[in-house]
Amino acid sequence: MSNSSSISHFLLLALADTRQLQLLHFCLLLGISLAAILGNGLIISAIACSHHLHTPMFFFLLNLALTDLGSICTTVPKAMHNSLWDTRDISYTGCTAQVFLLIFLLGTELALLTVMCYDRYVSICKPLHYGTLLGSRACAHMAAAAWASAFLNALMHTANTFSLPLCHGNALGQFFCEIPQILKLSCSKSYLRELAVIVVSLCLGFGCSVFMVFSYVQIFKAVLRIPSEQGRHKVFSTCLPHLAVVSLFLSTVIFAYLRPPSISSPSQDLVLSVLYSVVPQVLNPLIYSLRNQELKAAVRKLLSRDERAWESVSPLSAVSGFPPVSANSGLAEGS
Repeated sequence: MSNSSSISHFLLLALADTRQLQLLHFCLLLGISLAAILGNGLIISAIACSHHLHTPMFFFLLNLALTDLGSICTTVPKAMHNSLWDTRDISYTGCTAQVFLLIFLLGTELALLTVMCYDRYVSICKPLHYGTLLGSRACAHMAAAAWASAFLNALMHTANTFSLPLCHGNALGQFFCEIPQILKLSCSKSYLRELAVIVVSLCLGFGCSVFMVFSYVQIFKAVLRIPSEQGRHKVFSTCLPHLAVVSLFLSTVIFAYLRPPSISSPSQDLVLSVLYSVVPQVLNPLIYSLRNQELKAAVRKLLSRDERAWESVSPLSAVSGFPPVSANSGLAEGS
C-alpha cells in the first residue's frame, strides 16, 4: 500500500493509442488553443484600447476573457505535450497546480457571470440607480471579490484533496488533473470530507444559478414592457450573449458533477470535461463578438489600426530601428 507522499507523478489519460491519432489530437488542440488565445486576446485588447468600452459591462467581460485565457492555458498545453511526445506523465506538483488553477479560474468565471447578470439587471430594471450601484469603485470591489473568493475556494479544495492518502495507484481517467479522478485513488474514508466541501461549493453554485434565473425573469418582464421594437432588439442583443454563455457553462458543469454514477462512463467523462474546460473558452469570444455591435466595431478598429501601424513603418526603419520618415517631416523637406 502506498500513500500520497510516495507518489512523485500521475499518469493522465491517453487521448489516442496510435501515433497518427496522437499527432492529430495535437494539431486539434493546437488549433483550439490558438483560436481561444486569439479570440480572448482581441477582446482584451479592444476593451483596453477603446475608451468608449470602459463601462462596467465590458470591464467584467475583460475579466471573463482573462479567466478563459487562463483556463485554456491550464489544461491544453500539457495535453498537447503528452500527445506530441507520446507520454502520459505529469508531476505531483504539476497536478496540484492544475487542480488549483482550474478550480480557481472556473470559480472566478462563475462569480463573474453572476456579477455580469447583476449588471444587466440593474441597467435594464433600475437604470436610474445604475451610476450609484455600479460605479467604478463598486465594479472594482465586485471583480476583486470574485477573484478572491474563487482563490480561497480553490485553495481549500486543493489542500483538502492532496492531503488524502492515495493507495489505488497513480493513473487518472482524465487528460488533466481534476478532483473526482483523484478521489478515486483515495483509500481512506477521509475522502468524505472533500465530498462535503464539494457539496458546499455546489450549493453556492446553485445559489448563483438561482440568482441569475431570477434576474433574467425580471429582465424579460422589463423588456416586454418596452414599446419600441428597436429598443427591445437592443436589449436582447446585449443579454442574449451572456445568457448563452451562462447556459453553456452551467449545463456542462452541473451535468458533469451531478449526473448519477449509473450513467457515467470514461468516454462520457472525457466529452464532458472538454465541454466545460475547453469549449467555452473558444466559444465565449465568438458569442460576445457576434452579437455586440460596439465590440465588433472596436475589434475592427483595433485591427485596422494595427494594419496602418505596420504600413507606416518603412523598410529602412524596420531594419535599422530608426523612426519612419513622414512626408511632412523636416528631413523629407530637405531641411
